[in-house]
Amino acid sequence: MDYRIEVVTLPVADVDRAARFYTEQAGFTLDIDYRPNDEFRVVQLTLPGSACSIQFGTGLTDAAPGSARAGYLVVADIEAAHRELAARGVPVGAIRHKKSVDWQGDFAPGPDPRRRDHASFLDFADPDGNTWIVQERR
Repeated sequence: MDYRIEVVTLPVADVDRAARFYTEQAGFTLDIDYRPNDEFRVVQLTLPGSACSIQFGTGLTDAAPGSARAGYLVVADIEAAHRELAARGVPVGAIRHKKSVDWQGDFAPGPDPRRRDHASFLDFADPDGNTWIVQERR
């Protein structure tokens, strides 16, 4: 049996504000905005090239807005991702990389000098405080 993660639900306080952030700033594509009544709304978005989507809305979760932590987005070029997100107005953190070869220990500033897969990171949060880690895998 194959299992695939297809959708991750994010808790947000303001659905319209979240939709604007994810489409206009974070680069997601709107797939669905369905609101059959005032008690239920689902907005689903997907990043270009991703097999997994995110969703948020009304009546989807009782989790506190902003409580989703450390979702991972994977990119081929961490520096290009940083430039693109920053140019769109996303408050991105500085690029950092794991200093040690065994992945333990501290981070150092900038991309990994050898550009090892899974070694370089940046992070950002949406307007509600849900956090994302962007990781380079070439």
